[in-house]
Amino acid sequence: MADAHHNGPILIAGGRVIDPANGRDGAFDVLIADGLVKAVDRSIPADGLDQTARVIDASGLVVSPGFIDIHVHLREPGYEYKETIATGAEAAARGGFTTICAMPNTDPAIDNAAVVDYIANRAAGAPARVRAIGCVTKGRKGRELADMEELITAGVVAFSDDGDPVYDAGLMRLALTYSRDLGVPISNHCEDHELCPGGVMSEGWVSSRLGLAGIPAVAEEAMVARDISLTELTGGRLHLAHLSTAGSVAMVRQAKERGIAVTAEVCPHHLMLTEAWALGGKGDPNVAAGPMAYDTHTKVYPPLRSNADVAACVAGLADGTIDCVATDHAPHERVSKECTYHEAAFGISVLETALGTLMSTVHSGSISLPTLVERLTTGPARVMGNGFAQYASLTPGTPADLVLFDPDAGWTVDVNKFASMGRNTPLDGVTLRGRVGATVVGGRIVFEEPTVLNKGDVA
Repeated sequence: MADAHHNGPILIAGGRVIDPANGRDGAFDVLIADGLVKAVDRSIPADGLDQTARVIDASGLVVSPGFIDIHVHLREPGYEYKETIATGAEAAARGGFTTICAMPNTDPAIDNAAVVDYIANRAAGAPARVRAIGCVTKGRKGRELADMEELITAGVVAFSDDGDPVYDAGLMRLALTYSRDLGVPISNHCEDHELCPGGVMSEGWVSSRLGLAGIPAVAEEAMVARDISLTELTGGRLHLAHLSTAGSVAMVRQAKERGIAVTAEVCPHHLMLTEAWALGGKGDPNVAAGPMAYDTHTKVYPPLRSNADVAACVAGLADGTIDCVATDHAPHERVSKECTYHEAAFGISVLETALGTLMSTVHSGSISLPTLVERLTTGPARVMGNGFAQYASLTPGTPADLVLFDPDAGWTVDVNKFASMGRNTPLDGVTLRGRVGATVVGGRIVFEEPTVLNKGDVA
């Protein structure tokens, strides 16, 4: 690996620059200096740079603003045996994510300024920008609102009780009302537990074949409908986390047509993997339940759904109904997955496989590459507001947060090489197409993959 701590000017030459914020898609050079984007032009001569400059030949690579992930679980404080801010940020950098937002289901939960400050201190110097999302309710217990004003002052960028929904409709109404004045979204985990008691995977033919308790689509859709209605009532800012069903996508589409301020995200795994992966054949529906069935690495919330649901989520992302991609990176230690399907924890480790998974939608022709980049950059920045736009463009004068990736590079997932402590993914051993070559945060190269950045330095 080349010097990952190079702090001099960097000239990224000859790449395909996709910068949705500026409507740019073509062959451009990008000059970085003093932590900022200095210039983007058809040709920037290297001979005019000082001797400390590094020139990267990006021919064959895409150069875009760094990806923004508004939904990750970094587990710290309280669950450092699953992940830490340091390891999560390193995994993010490897995945091309330059800004990540940490969910508050920690211990203690992110419901006061002290925890926000702790996270900021632990994230100082990390290879990705880390922002905290505060709790909607104290302790995420759903009984009384957290001190939202205190949390905003401390620096949180959104509110969520993710891991659990905000069950009390009255509290959700209040939170949405406050969100209007606070200028940040309320992100809800839409799940009605009464409709899926003991459910561990999507309700359908696979759950029946495996004899596992199902989670019907309506468990998500009932709460999506409630929250959209409350948003229409309050004029608040609702963000729907990890949509997974065709019905949810349809409701968001209708809400947007009516002018309701609702945004939504979808996870990489809900755009590629289906419920059939639980059978153990890596998604092959012709594989009968055999010795590899009941793969607990496929247990995630919301669950992997049907082919029709996946198609609806892909279409929703393509047409803008779904505003952005978010990983819902949920790392776990081995013991939480090496058990029965019923006992296993929900969650998949996603940051390092996200791009390769998402590129499947591009290679299939379902989503254009510029659209996908938009959903990873300006899309999430628009959802969050709050100054995120500066991290989602290559406008001269903005922070130099970039990713270089090869959309066609094939690679085989090996969890033993993950930076994340969470090795829990059903994609282990699967070959993906699309890999990060380098990640730059604040003008500093924080990750580099020589096999992708194969041209190396030309100066």
